[in-house]
Amino acid sequence: MKKIFNTIALAAAALSLTACFDLTEQAFNRIEADNFYQNEGSVKGAIASVYYTAEGSFGEYFFYLNEFSADQIAWRVWNGGQWGWDNAEKFVLSSHTWTSQSVIIQNAWNNTWGAIGECNSIINDLQTMDLEAIGVSGEKAAQYIDEMRTLRAWCYYNLFEVWGGALPLNTEVTSEVPPTADPDFDTSCKKIWQFMIAELDESLSNLPKNNVNRMNQATNRMIKARLLFNAEVFVKEDHYSEAASICQEILNGTYGTYALADDFRDIYEIDNVNCPEVIFALASEYGKSHGNAYNCRDVTFLPYNAFGDPDSIFGSNNDQGRWNCVIIAPSHDNSGTVLPTGGTDTGGKSFLFDYGDKLGAVYDRFDNRDIRKKAYHADEKGNWEGLFLMGPQVDYYTGEPLPADADRDGQPLVYVDQVGTFQNLGRDLATVMSPHWGETNSGFRMLRYPILPDVCGVDFRDTDEVEFRLAEVYYMLAECKLRAGDSAGAKELVNQVRKRYFKASDWTTVQNEPGPGFDAFDLDWMLNEWGKEFLCEGRRRRTDLRRYDVFTQGQWWFFGRGEGDDAYPAKRDRKYEWFPLPEAALTVNPGLVQNPNYVAEQ
Repeated sequence: MKKIFNTIALAAAALSLTACFDLTEQAFNRIEADNFYQNEGSVKGAIASVYYTAEGSFGEYFFYLNEFSADQIAWRVWNGGQWGWDNAEKFVLSSHTWTSQSVIIQNAWNNTWGAIGECNSIINDLQTMDLEAIGVSGEKAAQYIDEMRTLRAWCYYNLFEVWGGALPLNTEVTSEVPPTADPDFDTSCKKIWQFMIAELDESLSNLPKNNVNRMNQATNRMIKARLLFNAEVFVKEDHYSEAASICQEILNGTYGTYALADDFRDIYEIDNVNCPEVIFALASEYGKSHGNAYNCRDVTFLPYNAFGDPDSIFGSNNDQGRWNCVIIAPSHDNSGTVLPTGGTDTGGKSFLFDYGDKLGAVYDRFDNRDIRKKAYHADEKGNWEGLFLMGPQVDYYTGEPLPADADRDGQPLVYVDQVGTFQNLGRDLATVMSPHWGETNSGFRMLRYPILPDVCGVDFRDTDEVEFRLAEVYYMLAECKLRAGDSAGAKELVNQVRKRYFKASDWTTVQNEPGPGFDAFDLDWMLNEWGKEFLCEGRRRRTDLRRYDVFTQGQWWFFGRGEGDDAYPAKRDRKYEWFPLPEAALTVNPGLVQNPNYVAEQ
């Protein structure tokens, strides 16, 4: 963690875009640049404020859009289909039934434009002011401008993954409402894609290297690599060889000195800015950041008694709220004899081994020898292991069973790797049920970032949110090699990352095994490795699934297996490959052109 700059009030900074899309039409009064910028410290403060805005913009709602709609994370409803239902706001993501009126899509749109607007304003200010008069050299000015251009490209990339060619494209400070980049969706995709490529190339050379909490050269190149790597999805072109070249340059140290972490836990701990694998992380400090990151990566999974005094799973009395809503996709159906604490005696049939799914079934896809596949536990010295909350949950200090709430109020809390109404509350139990029909103990939970006992003196909310890390470069290059026919090269690169998850005595065997449920080092295996390595890291899974054409065409968990009004097709309408513009945004801005697959809804 690094201390966050005190955020300087820049009410006017978002003028160029926020005022155009904020449906409340709030008026912003611009502060004259000459009055605001007094020295280089004020320039740094303005830039720091954009990172703060970006963390708020791309935390919570983009996590929902990209994770809940994919195969590994779901928003689970409980207590007879009532608690957590929230008018199906998040369920529509997991079931692929959203529309242009869906609340989460609307909220995501409303929260996206602030950071881009601030980038535009600061770039304009720095390009038009006499910076030397306030002690900013030409060299530093060029660096700051290119930092903002790269950050703006990253912001646009996040939007582009979701809305594609329906987006407007604006880099100016203007009161005019910008239209969609081009009326034709595919042409618009190409224009926006080319804009990002050009911005990244032009802003590269002045960026620093190895500056974890700021845009740097390696982050710039990783954003471009993502654009090239996913070009078949974005612009219907194959650019894998170009993506591979950039990845190799990063591994060669051209854009900074990085290395894979020997211990994967270093990536997620309080001093992760010093981890050699971390390339860019959003600074986090409780009370000075938005909190969206730590909400999504941990808090959404946790029950009410995760924190407390005297009862607590983690030995912590942290005051952070707990949501008890999010689970990893279950590995098993609901077959077998129901147990008093929920779940069944057999644990149900495996979606991986018995149904043959290559997606979902998160826990079963981890090798039993993988050190991550353990129940999470942290000791009073700050050492921790495992990723999952599973089975009986007990008080950290006494070992006594912790109680469940809601539909199992007063019973021991026992997490099961199944989702269903085992007490027939709301509807009768079926062999396979959607996340609409869970119980308070349905589904294993996970911790992406560790929560330590209070005696360790570490607040998990102060851990920086990792957005770019070197393992992604290894995996992009591996997939490029695999698609070019070099399976051995792909295996070698992935194994360089995987090795840290196994004991040396196991690795001799494991390194030559594709993993549970897979029998070859092929594309199915590669997608599986992507899923395990970046589980619950947000914004990666949906694009991964689309690159493999399984986002709407692949089967996992409840798709094609539910009953009655809980039935959802094994293959969904391809219109869900992109999200629609929210209906309200189209009303405010007549220049926006809806994703053509959703026009019939209007």
